[in-house]
Formats: sequence, C-alpha cells, structure tokens
Amino acid sequence: MSYSNTANHIDLRTLFTFFVPSLIGVFLFMTPVPIGEAMTIPIAVMAKAVQAWIAPFGHGLITVIVCVSAVLSLLIKLFKPTALLKVSIIKHLFAVSWLWLVVRLFGMLFIAMTYFQVGPTLITSAGTGALVLNDLLPVLFSVFILAGLLLPLLLNFGLLELVGTLLTKVMRPLFGVPGRSAVNCVASWLGDGSVGILMTARQYEEKHYTQREAAIIGTTFSAVSITFCLVVIGQVKLEHLFAPFYLTVCLAGFVAALVVPRLPPLSFKKDVYIDNTQPDSNAELVPEGKSLFKHSLDVALNKAKSAPGVAGTVKEGVHNALDMVFAVLPVVMAVGTFALIIAEHTPIFEYMGMPFVPFLELLQIPEAEVAAQTIMVGFADMFIPSILAAGAIESDVTRFIIAAMSVTQLIYMSEVGALLLGSKIPVNIFELFIIFILRTLVTLPVIALMAHWLV
Repeated sequence: MSYSNTANHIDLRTLFTFFVPSLIGVFLFMTPVPIGEAMTIPIAVMAKAVQAWIAPFGHGLITVIVCVSAVLSLLIKLFKPTALLKVSIIKHLFAVSWLWLVVRLFGMLFIAMTYFQVGPTLITSAGTGALVLNDLLPVLFSVFILAGLLLPLLLNFGLLELVGTLLTKVMRPLFGVPGRSAVNCVASWLGDGSVGILMTARQYEEKHYTQREAAIIGTTFSAVSITFCLVVIGQVKLEHLFAPFYLTVCLAGFVAALVVPRLPPLSFKKDVYIDNTQPDSNAELVPEGKSLFKHSLDVALNKAKSAPGVAGTVKEGVHNALDMVFAVLPVVMAVGTFALIIAEHTPIFEYMGMPFVPFLELLQIPEAEVAAQTIMVGFADMFIPSILAAGAIESDVTRFIIAAMSVTQLIYMSEVGALLLGSKIPVNIFELFIIFILRTLVTLPVIALMAHWLV
C-alpha cells in the first residue's frame, strides 16, 4: 500500500494513530518546559506532583511493595503454588532466580529496618538506608508509575521507527547502535536517566536491540538530566560556570560514547536478541527507489497500523509500571544501601582512588590527593563526590572537574547501576564497575583540559 498516494479511511486512521499518540509522547517525554529557573519535561513535572501527593504515605507504601516482592518471590521459589503460577503477570514478576531472590530479601530487610528505625545505624542512617528510602525511592516510584503507563505512546505508534530509520546512518557508524537510541538519549537528557533505562529495557525485551546494543545504550545514553547537572554544579558553588560546565559534560560524554563501546566488556557483547536469535542484516537498508524519509515514514506507519488499541496500550502500560515497581525498587534498596554503606563507613573507595593520584598530577589538577579520594566513590552514588569536594577542596578548577566527572561517570549503584541490574539488560556488577573505570579514564583528560581552559 502506498501511503503517499492514497487517502482512504484506513490511511487516515493510520496517520492519526501514528501522529496523535507520538506527538503526545514527544510532548511528555522530550519537550523542555521552564519550571522556575530550570528546564525539565512534563513527565518529570507530573512525577513531582505524584511524589508530593503520595508524600504522607509514600514511604510506607514503598516499604510494603518491596516486602511483598520479596515474600511472594520466596513463596513461589520454595513452594511453586500452581494457582499463583497460572497468573502470567505474577509468574513474570515473582518467579525469579536464586540470586535475585536473595537481592529482594536483602532489599526487604534493609527497607524494613530503615522504615521502622530498628537495627544498626550502619544500615538505617541518613547517609545509607534512609537516603535511599527517603530521597531516592519516592522519586523512582513516581517516575516508574508514570513512565511505565505512558511509555507506550513513544514505543508503540511508530515514532521510534521514524526517528530510528532517519538517524541510523548517524548513530550506527559513530556509536554502533540503531538510530532509535537517539530518542532514549534525548528523553534522559531532558528528563531523567531512569526514563532512558526504562525505554532501553523495554525495547530490548521486544527485540528492537541486540544484547550488545542494549548494553551500550543502557550504560552510555542514559544521560544525566540538565536539572541534575544544575544541582551538582550548585553543590560545589560554581553556579556561575553552568554554561561551560554543561558544555564540558556534553563533550566528555560524546567522547566516552565514541570510545567506551569499542572496548571490552561492551565490545564483547553478542549481537543477538534476548532470545539468542540473529538480527536481520538487511533491516536497516533503504529499499531501492525510495528516499530515506519516505522509507522512514512507511516503516513508522506500518508500526502504527499494527499498534494495540486503547485497551491494549493501557494493559501494556500497567504491566510496565508493575514490572518496574516490583522488580526494580527492591534492587535499588538492596544495592544502593550496600554501596552507600561501603562509601560511608569503609575506606575502600578511598584506597581504590589512590592509583589515580599520579594521573591527576599528570593532568596538573590542583589538590590531586584529595581529589583522588572522590573519584571512586562516584560508583556508589553520583552526588557524593560533589558533597565531598564542596567541603574539602579549595580550588575552583578541581571542584569543577570533580562535579563534571561525577556526572559523566554515569554508572552509580544507588540508582543507574541498580536499575540496570534489575532490568534484563545483559550487564553484571563487575562489568558495570569496569565500564565506570573506563568512562573515568576517558572523560577525565577531556574534563581537565576544558577546566584549565574555561575556569
């Protein structure tokens, strides 16, 4: 069927199905709107509203969710009740491996101790369990609910097919990923990195990305939002340098996206889908006699034509939201608390930063020894390096470098790392640590060069 030459009822309906949900999705996930002095996206504004609404009972609700996830997973693992396993959504959410069962049980233990403030302060203090429960999980819960429900608007009606086909000739040679990954990056950049990971995980499960592509996109393109960059640069008291700071972050992130996917462990990932089937090598070719835009539009309209109706879209959205809430929140609680305990109460990250002292001195970074102590702690949480730098470092150049580095390292276990581990994206904690180190080594010279020039 030629979409350009026909104007029958089916074509008009297909065009409507493509444009309306896609435009709503673009508005919600990718359109910057001013909120006070900052820019954000409507989905983030809605998430904040949900967060404010659930504030009186949110911590209790999240505690119940994490505990239910652990208890049902344990029940199904030990007793395999037929009645529960017949319900597909319950089987999908709670029939997990022993490893993930243990993680969920630790998540339940940590969140119960923190919520009721019982047990060692090592776990429940404001810098560890309470930080995850009070500051992080309500934000993620709100984002998961809204993004889960509304992501089908971006994923199911042809927008990614249009953008992906148009941008493949840019994204594929530069970064080795499909063009549709550009949408993930923009949604993260304008909104929140967790949205990008949600999109990547969902598309990986639907066989739009291979194992290698999903791992690259999840660890490279789930960029930190502009809003969070403002928070970080404010923490080190260099708000007046936001423009050069954000330019530096973008440049360093671009260089890391060029280099890190070409190195192990990402380069060792298999180019097969989640079910180990091979991708079609001709899928991205433009048919002879067609322009790139015409082919892109046809691919998008074909996707829109096969899109689920309202009921199907709502069902998928609810499934997405439940999947993220019950599967990922326990992982964030367990892994995030554990990482923060190590960062707050042991010198491990400090010792691990010592080898970076000569590297920092080579780059002529002032106060290199103190700065080195902040480098590795970013693996636990992105915000900790800036907190440490604000209190311990005098040099504007060094504080600028630490702030920019903490943003471009990207992999931190209190959120992004835990989200990746909780998803089906094929990366483990050891690989995430190696990627974190590689991103640090690649971005640090770029950031240092820009800092010496701009600050």
